[in-house]
Amino acid sequence: MSDIPKNLTAVKAEIQASILKAGRTANSVALLAITKGQPVAAIEEAYDQGQSAFGENYLQEALPKIAYLQDKNIEWHFVGPIQSNKIKKIAAHFHWVQSIEDFATAERFSKHRPAHLSPLNICLQVNISHEKNKSGITPDALLSLAAKCITLPNIKLRGLMCIPAPTNIFHEQREIFHKMQVLFKNLNQAGLTLDTLSMGMSEDLVAAIAEGATMVRIGTKIFGQRR
Repeated sequence: MSDIPKNLTAVKAEIQASILKAGRTANSVALLAITKGQPVAAIEEAYDQGQSAFGENYLQEALPKIAYLQDKNIEWHFVGPIQSNKIKKIAAHFHWVQSIEDFATAERFSKHRPAHLSPLNICLQVNISHEKNKSGITPDALLSLAAKCITLPNIKLRGLMCIPAPTNIFHEQREIFHKMQVLFKNLNQAGLTLDTLSMGMSEDLVAAIAEGATMVRIGTKIFGQRR
Protein backbone atom coordinates (compact mmCIF):
# COMPACT_ATOMS: atom_id res chain seq x y z
CA MET A 1 0.00 0.00 0.00
CA SER A 2 1.42 3.39 -1.00
CA ASP A 3 0.97 6.75 0.72
CA ILE A 4 -1.35 8.03 -2.01
CA PRO A 5 -4.66 7.53 -0.12
CA LYS A 6 -3.28 9.24 2.99
CA ASN A 7 -1.69 12.04 0.96
CA LEU A 8 -4.85 12.64 -1.04
CA THR A 9 -6.93 12.87 2.12
CA ALA A 10 -4.43 15.34 3.61
CA VAL A 11 -4.44 17.53 0.47
CA LYS A 12 -8.24 17.64 0.38
CA ALA A 13 -8.28 18.58 4.06
CA GLU A 14 -5.76 21.36 3.42
CA ILE A 15 -7.86 22.68 0.56
CA GLN A 16 -11.02 22.72 2.67
CA ALA A 17 -9.21 24.38 5.59
CA SER A 18 -7.87 27.05 3.23
CA ILE A 19 -11.36 27.63 1.82
CA LEU A 20 -12.75 28.04 5.34
CA LYS A 21 -9.95 30.40 6.36
CA ALA A 22 -10.57 32.53 3.27
CA GLY A 23 -14.28 32.75 4.10
CA ARG A 24 -15.27 31.07 0.88
CA THR A 25 -18.03 28.57 0.10
CA ALA A 26 -17.29 24.94 0.97
CA ASN A 27 -16.16 22.82 -1.99
CA SER A 28 -15.57 25.92 -4.15
CA VAL A 29 -12.11 24.72 -5.20
CA ALA A 30 -11.58 21.71 -7.48
CA LEU A 31 -8.53 19.48 -7.18
CA LEU A 32 -6.65 18.56 -10.34
CA ALA A 33 -4.17 15.75 -9.64
CA ILE A 34 -1.04 16.19 -11.76
CA THR A 35 0.30 12.81 -12.86
CA LYS A 36 3.27 13.78 -15.03
CA GLY A 37 5.93 11.11 -14.54
CA GLN A 38 3.61 8.89 -12.51
CA PRO A 39 2.61 5.34 -13.46
CA VAL A 40 -0.90 4.18 -14.29
CA ALA A 41 -1.07 2.34 -10.96
CA ALA A 42 -0.75 5.65 -9.10
CA ILE A 43 -3.62 7.16 -11.11
CA GLU A 44 -5.76 4.09 -10.42
CA GLU A 45 -5.05 4.34 -6.71
CA ALA A 46 -6.08 8.00 -6.60
CA TYR A 47 -9.14 7.26 -8.73
CA ASP A 48 -10.21 4.54 -6.32
CA GLN A 49 -10.10 7.20 -3.58
CA GLY A 50 -12.58 9.35 -5.49
CA GLN A 51 -10.24 11.57 -7.54
CA SER A 52 -11.53 11.89 -11.10
CA ALA A 53 -9.66 14.85 -12.66
CA PHE A 54 -6.06 14.31 -13.74
CA GLY A 55 -3.56 16.55 -15.51
CA GLU A 56 -0.78 15.55 -17.90
CA ASN A 57 2.02 17.63 -19.42
CA TYR A 58 3.22 15.48 -22.32
CA LEU A 59 1.05 13.91 -24.99
CA GLN A 60 3.34 10.94 -25.62
CA GLU A 61 3.23 10.03 -21.93
CA ALA A 62 -0.48 10.68 -21.55
CA LEU A 63 -1.88 8.69 -24.48
CA PRO A 64 -1.02 5.20 -23.14
CA LYS A 65 -2.47 6.15 -19.75
CA ILE A 66 -5.68 7.46 -21.32
CA ALA A 67 -6.03 4.30 -23.42
CA TYR A 68 -5.40 1.97 -20.47
CA LEU A 69 -7.89 3.83 -18.24
CA GLN A 70 -10.56 4.43 -20.88
CA ASP A 71 -13.18 2.46 -18.96
CA LYS A 72 -12.95 4.86 -16.00
CA ASN A 73 -14.86 8.13 -15.73
CA ILE A 74 -11.79 10.36 -15.82
CA GLU A 75 -11.62 14.01 -16.82
CA TRP A 76 -8.27 14.58 -18.54
CA HIS A 77 -6.58 18.01 -18.53
CA PHE A 78 -3.63 18.92 -20.72
CA VAL A 79 -1.50 21.41 -18.78
CA GLY A 80 1.86 21.40 -20.57
CA PRO A 81 3.48 23.29 -23.43
CA ILE A 82 1.63 22.82 -26.71
CA GLN A 83 3.49 21.69 -29.82
CA SER A 84 1.59 22.47 -33.01
CA ASN A 85 2.05 18.96 -34.40
CA LYS A 86 0.36 17.50 -31.29
CA ILE A 87 -2.77 19.66 -31.35
CA LYS A 88 -4.95 17.22 -33.31
CA LYS A 89 -4.34 14.36 -30.87
CA ILE A 90 -4.67 16.57 -27.80
CA ALA A 91 -7.99 17.85 -29.14
CA ALA A 92 -9.24 14.29 -29.58
CA HIS A 93 -8.16 12.84 -26.23
CA PHE A 94 -8.51 15.54 -23.58
CA HIS A 95 -11.49 17.27 -21.98
CA TRP A 96 -9.54 20.41 -21.03
CA VAL A 97 -6.49 22.28 -22.31
CA GLN A 98 -5.18 24.79 -19.80
CA SER A 99 -2.09 26.13 -21.55
CA ILE A 100 -3.34 28.14 -24.55
CA GLU A 101 -1.50 31.42 -25.10
CA ASP A 102 -2.40 32.62 -28.60
CA PHE A 103 -5.34 32.74 -30.98
CA ALA A 104 -3.77 30.60 -33.70
CA THR A 105 -3.49 27.70 -31.24
CA ALA A 106 -7.06 28.17 -30.03
CA GLU A 107 -8.24 28.22 -33.65
CA ARG A 108 -6.47 24.96 -34.39
CA PHE A 109 -8.00 23.28 -31.36
CA SER A 110 -11.43 24.44 -32.53
CA LYS A 111 -10.75 23.05 -36.01
CA HIS A 112 -9.51 19.67 -34.79
CA ARG A 113 -11.97 18.97 -31.97
CA PRO A 114 -13.92 15.90 -33.16
CA ALA A 115 -17.55 16.73 -33.95
CA HIS A 116 -18.93 13.88 -31.83
CA LEU A 117 -17.30 15.27 -28.67
CA SER A 118 -18.54 18.11 -26.50
CA PRO A 119 -16.68 21.43 -26.85
CA LEU A 120 -13.12 21.39 -25.56
CA ASN A 121 -12.77 23.38 -22.34
CA ILE A 122 -9.84 25.79 -22.46
CA CYS A 123 -7.99 28.13 -20.15
CA LEU A 124 -5.68 30.91 -21.27
CA GLN A 125 -2.24 30.73 -19.67
CA VAL A 126 -1.07 34.08 -18.36
CA ASN A 127 2.60 34.94 -17.88
CA ILE A 128 1.72 36.77 -14.68
CA SER A 129 5.33 37.10 -13.46
CA HIS A 130 6.56 38.47 -16.81
CA GLU A 131 9.28 35.81 -17.06
CA LYS A 132 11.17 35.93 -20.36
CA ASN A 133 11.40 32.15 -20.78
CA LYS A 134 7.96 31.27 -19.41
CA SER A 135 4.92 30.43 -21.51
CA GLY A 136 1.77 32.51 -21.40
CA ILE A 137 0.19 35.66 -22.75
CA THR A 138 0.97 39.03 -21.20
CA PRO A 139 -1.78 40.47 -19.00
CA ASP A 140 -2.28 43.52 -21.22
CA ALA A 141 -3.03 41.33 -24.27
CA LEU A 142 -5.43 39.04 -22.41
CA LEU A 143 -8.78 40.75 -23.03
CA SER A 144 -8.25 40.88 -26.79
CA LEU A 145 -7.33 37.20 -26.95
CA ALA A 146 -10.23 36.12 -24.74
CA ALA A 147 -12.73 38.12 -26.80
CA LYS A 148 -11.58 36.36 -29.97
CA CYS A 149 -11.55 32.89 -28.40
CA ILE A 150 -15.20 33.03 -27.37
CA THR A 151 -16.16 33.38 -31.05
CA LEU A 152 -14.72 29.98 -31.95
CA PRO A 153 -16.90 26.87 -32.29
CA ASN A 154 -16.00 23.54 -30.68
CA ILE A 155 -14.13 25.10 -27.76
CA LYS A 156 -15.39 26.76 -24.59
CA LEU A 157 -13.31 29.38 -22.82
CA ARG A 158 -13.60 28.54 -19.12
CA GLY A 159 -10.97 30.75 -17.52
CA LEU A 160 -7.33 31.47 -16.78
CA MET A 161 -4.27 29.54 -15.67
CA CYS A 162 -0.86 30.63 -14.44
CA ILE A 163 2.45 29.23 -13.25
CA PRO A 164 4.05 32.15 -11.37
CA ALA A 165 7.72 32.55 -10.55
CA PRO A 166 8.40 30.38 -7.48
CA THR A 167 8.68 31.96 -4.06
CA ASN A 168 8.26 30.57 -0.55
CA ILE A 169 7.24 33.94 0.90
CA PHE A 170 3.51 33.85 1.56
CA HIS A 171 2.71 37.53 1.01
CA GLU A 172 4.60 37.45 -2.31
CA GLN A 173 2.58 34.40 -3.38
CA ARG A 174 -0.63 36.24 -2.51
CA GLU A 175 0.43 39.39 -4.37
CA ILE A 176 0.99 37.54 -7.64
CA PHE A 177 -2.21 35.49 -7.30
CA HIS A 178 -4.13 38.67 -6.50
CA LYS A 179 -3.08 40.03 -9.91
CA MET A 180 -4.63 36.93 -11.49
CA GLN A 181 -7.82 37.43 -9.49
CA VAL A 182 -8.07 41.01 -10.77
CA LEU A 183 -7.62 39.87 -14.38
CA PHE A 184 -10.26 37.18 -13.89
CA LYS A 185 -12.76 39.65 -12.42
CA ASN A 186 -12.07 42.19 -15.16
CA LEU A 187 -12.83 39.63 -17.88
CA ASN A 188 -16.07 38.68 -16.19
CA GLN A 189 -17.04 42.32 -15.81
CA ALA A 190 -16.40 42.65 -19.55
CA GLY A 191 -19.10 40.01 -20.09
CA LEU A 192 -17.05 36.84 -20.68
CA THR A 193 -18.68 34.76 -17.88
CA LEU A 194 -15.63 32.69 -16.94
CA ASP A 195 -15.79 30.21 -14.06
CA THR A 196 -12.27 28.77 -13.70
CA LEU A 197 -9.18 30.32 -12.13
CA SER A 198 -6.57 27.56 -12.20
CA MET A 199 -3.67 28.52 -9.95
CA GLY A 200 -1.80 27.11 -7.01
CA MET A 201 0.36 24.01 -6.74
CA SER A 202 1.81 21.96 -3.91
CA GLU A 203 3.89 24.80 -2.43
CA ASP A 204 1.47 27.72 -2.81
CA LEU A 205 -2.06 26.35 -2.81
CA VAL A 206 -3.02 28.16 0.42
CA ALA A 207 -2.14 31.57 -1.04
CA ALA A 208 -3.91 30.72 -4.30
CA ILE A 209 -7.13 29.77 -2.53
CA ALA A 210 -6.94 32.94 -0.43
CA GLU A 211 -6.89 34.89 -3.70
CA GLY A 212 -9.80 33.15 -5.39
CA ALA A 213 -8.47 30.03 -7.11
CA THR A 214 -11.27 27.72 -8.23
CA MET A 215 -8.86 24.90 -9.20
CA VAL A 216 -5.50 23.90 -7.75
CA ARG A 217 -3.07 21.60 -9.53
CA ILE A 218 -1.33 19.24 -7.12
CA GLY A 219 1.18 16.53 -7.94
CA THR A 220 4.04 16.07 -5.47
CA LYS A 221 1.89 16.35 -2.33
CA ILE A 222 -0.25 13.47 -3.56
CA PHE A 223 2.15 11.20 -5.43
CA GLY A 224 5.57 12.12 -4.07
CA GLN A 225 8.50 12.83 -6.34
CA ARG A 226 8.08 11.93 -10.00
CA ARG A 227 9.42 8.57 -11.09
